[in-house]
This record gives sequence, C-alpha cells and structure tokens, in this order.
Amino acid sequence: MTSVNGDIEREAVVARLWQEHLDAEFPAALRGAELQGVDMVLIDAGIAGCMTTWRGNGGFLDVERLRILRHCVTELDTVLPLLTEPEELRYYERLHQLATLTSQ
Repeated sequence: MTSVNGDIEREAVVARLWQEHLDAEFPAALRGAELQGVDMVLIDAGIAGCMTTWRGNGGFLDVERLRILRHCVTELDTVLPLLTEPEELRYYERLHQLATLTSQ
C-alpha cells in the first residue's frame, strides 16, 4: 500500500508530466507510423484516455483501463529502444512514465 505522502507525491509528478504531455506536439514523423507492430498514434491515444479517466476519478482506474495501461507499458518497452530522435524519445518516455505511475 502506498503512503499518503507517496500518493500526494505521485499525483504531483503525474500532474506535471501530464501537463508537459499536453503542451508537447506529437512527433510529426510518427504520425501513422507502426514500429514492431505498435501503432504510435493509438498508443498515445490509449494512454491519454486512461490518463483523463485517472485524473477525473481521483487517481483510480477500473480493471480494464489498468489492463490497457499495462499493455501500453509493454508495447513501449518494445518500441522505446527503436526511437532515435530526441523529441520522439522524450515524448514516448513521458508516456511510459505516465502509464507506469498510473497503473500501480
């Protein structure tokens, strides 16, 4: 079980990362791209949808959204090593962090 201070800290980190994500532009070269069978737009959209729900539900997700996030983390573990552009890497590393933090 996470402590109250741990929950507060996690929520603050998630809020900061989420705002950074909202402010970032989607990497143009990855529009419509698939890497190792992973649709880069859909993984972004899947995590964003779960994030919106997580924030709206006070930091809680249902079982299906937790499954989606965990699947996204696995897919990102596959594609992150393939990204070579710093902008793309930052964008998807941030998504990985968000998915990891909110699926705990």
